[in-house]
Amino acid sequence: MSQSILLVEDDDILRDALAYRLQEEGYEVREARDGDAALSEARRLPPDLVVLDVMLPRLDGLSVCRILRAESETPIILLTARAGEVDKIIGLESGADDYVTKPFSTGELLARIRAVMRRTVSTQGTLQLEHDDLRLNIERRRAYLGEKELVLSPKEFDLLAELMRHSGMTLSRDLLLDRVWGYDFSGDTRTVDVHIHWLRDKIEVHPSRPKRIHTVRGVGYRFEG
Repeated sequence: MSQSILLVEDDDILRDALAYRLQEEGYEVREARDGDAALSEARRLPPDLVVLDVMLPRLDGLSVCRILRAESETPIILLTARAGEVDKIIGLESGADDYVTKPFSTGELLARIRAVMRRTVSTQGTLQLEHDDLRLNIERRRAYLGEKELVLSPKEFDLLAELMRHSGMTLSRDLLLDRVWGYDFSGDTRTVDVHIHWLRDKIEVHPSRPKRIHTVRGVGYRFEG
């Protein structure tokens, strides 16, 4: 069965061109031209991935992203005309898995889609994140390294899922704190460092020389996948 993509873009010419190219690549494409229609379509028949423009009529893309993320784990790629670092962080904080800055080539968008699809595998209705022999079953909240099931605390699981969902991207400590512990958490960013240390002990062959979770000095962490 073809993987389905919900394409949300108010520019009719761009939307038609992207839909045509995505269909050429074998994807089933459904379309929406505003935020309200996007929510209705995503709820009617959940797609495997959403390509979502930020600047939309009626309900903007960031608001749509937040609502969809609260309701499901469906991967979301944002299309944005703004390239500033603050805008990218806002997009990630809204729940996006990746972003593409306009103008972009269809080849770049397809590469991003394939990368997110590889990271997020839907199997028999069960959402999984996979990297080599490391697998997370999101629905059942179970983690495996090879054939061995890992014993992770709820926050360790959520932190690892957040890193794997944004594989290859550097996530700041503050962003991880907000996404995993919540904006009203009263602790500090050292909480993230401690949980990263615990995760490395469980998923790295040599925790002192990590190959999966990398430290980006002065910023945060990046999962390599």
